[in-house]
Amino acid sequence: MHWATPEERRNLGQSRRKQVGRQEHGELKPKARKISAAALLERSMRGRVPSLIKLKYELMSESPFGYFRGAVPVMAADLSALPNTGIVAQLCGDAHVRNLGAYAAPDGRLVFDINDFDETIRGPFEWDLKRMAASLTLAGRGAGLGSGHKEAAARTAVEKFVESYAAKMREFAEMPAIEVGRYQVHRLGEVKPVQEALTKAERATPAHTLEQLTEAASDNSRRFKEVKPTLTRVTGAQAAAVLASLETYRETLEPQRQHLLSFYRPAAVAFKVVGTGSVGLRDYCIYFEGNGPGDPLFLQIKEEPLSGYAPYLPDARPPRHNGQRVAEGQKTMQAQSDPFLGWTRIGGRDYLVRQLNDHKGSIDLADLAGGALAAFGEVCGELLARGHARSGDPLVIAGYIGTGESFAEALSKFGALYADQTEKDWEDLRKSRKAAGKKK
Repeated sequence: MHWATPEERRNLGQSRRKQVGRQEHGELKPKARKISAAALLERSMRGRVPSLIKLKYELMSESPFGYFRGAVPVMAADLSALPNTGIVAQLCGDAHVRNLGAYAAPDGRLVFDINDFDETIRGPFEWDLKRMAASLTLAGRGAGLGSGHKEAAARTAVEKFVESYAAKMREFAEMPAIEVGRYQVHRLGEVKPVQEALTKAERATPAHTLEQLTEAASDNSRRFKEVKPTLTRVTGAQAAAVLASLETYRETLEPQRQHLLSFYRPAAVAFKVVGTGSVGLRDYCIYFEGNGPGDPLFLQIKEEPLSGYAPYLPDARPPRHNGQRVAEGQKTMQAQSDPFLGWTRIGGRDYLVRQLNDHKGSIDLADLAGGALAAFGEVCGELLARGHARSGDPLVIAGYIGTGESFAEALSKFGALYADQTEKDWEDLRKSRKAAGKKK
């Protein structure tokens, strides 16, 4: 076996510029769509809970950013129609500003990182950057500024994001490989949107979740509240099937986590609607009690279909289990992961298992107004670079990007073009829903 030298790896990255020039990343080919956005969305609804599909479309109709969150299958198809570098890393797959957040590390410290991996898969590294560029642009346009200031703020944020990614990747390319794996991003607390997320996470204790999601029953036990359609109690055979899946899940945990879980008794089960892209997929919550009612634990059992990128990556091996795909992708990209992260099956469907709301805090778009968007863009660049460096080859990526200036300029153009396309697709969705409503 030939072990490539650092110089050979860097040269490989540079040679990929002949495959697709860095300025070419500023292009978008909407006419290359072989299937309409509406048809792609309709296809992605197959297998979902029929009664919740309307709710998903309603959430996507609220704003261009809401549409963007639910339209990964559309963007995956659009990205596949463009030339790519062939430089592969583990993709988050749904890299957008609200999919970074705070959560509790195994040692109890609050950390801030990418925290949604439903679409994770190995693919061209720039696909994550293009989705984040479009996300930052849409977030900038949604900020409370004049139209000219919105565009300028969005463009600056994307450029800061890419420049930060490029600088950090160059740094990783010079570091010992083992140090890249354990690298911690510092100064996060200095960025206001991150501060806000960490503050929310500090308040989101298991006791707070207990108060938010459950209520006292007549026998003094706790049961889930009924807030239909977003939270519904599950009992009988369905609850039994969910609880039975814990045995398979337990086997996916490390022995010390299995031991810890053994002290918790499942007390209630609910069906919960979460997010935007995941609406319509089956999502269960289990409330456990450890050392009495003052020691709650909540686990989320979330259905995971194939990644929306899978149809466009012919060399990708079909996953043995989509919950396992998500868990392993998450552990690959994150420096610290949920200690209860695992997977299971219920009724022939794949599920991810993780803690629900344990010291989790997300970003609100309102927190990104003004200069905060650019500062947050820099954070996004650092965290995404670390995830790609942990799972790909930082020397190859750094060799391709170079200083990052032309790449940043190209991605700011792409972000604007794709935001325009998203707004058009969103308007088309609203019109079709309005027309469908009139026919009834």
